[in-house]
Amino acid sequence: MSPRARRGRAAAGRPPARRPRTPGSRRRRGDDRLVGFLVATVLAVALVAAVVDWLLTHWWVLVVIGALALPAGSAWLHHKRQQARWEAVRAQGLRYALPQLDALHHARFEEAVRDLMRRDGCRDAVRVGGGGDLGADVKATDPYGRRWVIQCKHRSKGSAGSAVGTPDLQVLNGTARQVHGADVAVIVTNGRVTKPAVTFAQQQRLHVVDRHTLGVWASGSRPLWELLRAVPPPRKPTALS
Repeated sequence: MSPRARRGRAAAGRPPARRPRTPGSRRRRGDDRLVGFLVATVLAVALVAAVVDWLLTHWWVLVVIGALALPAGSAWLHHKRQQARWEAVRAQGLRYALPQLDALHHARFEEAVRDLMRRDGCRDAVRVGGGGDLGADVKATDPYGRRWVIQCKHRSKGSAGSAVGTPDLQVLNGTARQVHGADVAVIVTNGRVTKPAVTFAQQQRLHVVDRHTLGVWASGSRPLWELLRAVPPPRKPTALS
């Protein structure tokens, strides 16, 4: 085979060489994309114009849509308002029986006390119990502007559990006013309170909510400040004072 024939066969086995891209080809592709974008924009504008023109011609369609949307919006707003009213009614109607409170975990007991304060109008009532709470499990401000600091002592056995004693009240007495700025310092328990603890509370202007008082309060008969004696006067005049 001649050298020329061998070179021809080798050339036939190689793939065809790619043509180098030229600036002109890239420019044409960019122009094509621009033309496509302009065409799509024109079509979109034409479609919007056609819809607006149709609506102006058939104006009654807008009237029908508005007539349907207005009741739907009013119904949605009414539903939201009704839901808010029911939430308020539920909060006002919050009730606990003593067996329910006995069955709670101590953290849920603190949450129940917080919810009862909210029910009575303390909108900012918050549970802060836990490690390092410094004797404050629940804090709240009543509608009269008084700051409440509450320590909760839950007994799973209720009145059969260990009694709340003077040491528990000493912790509250040491932090409620000085640390938390309390106007009303309260200890709440679903169990018993020793007589020395009750005496100490009276001497230090602390308030004790024992099992009996808790049962009356949780039943929803009256707010807590109406069940306690010698509660400080309101800080500010309100519609309730």
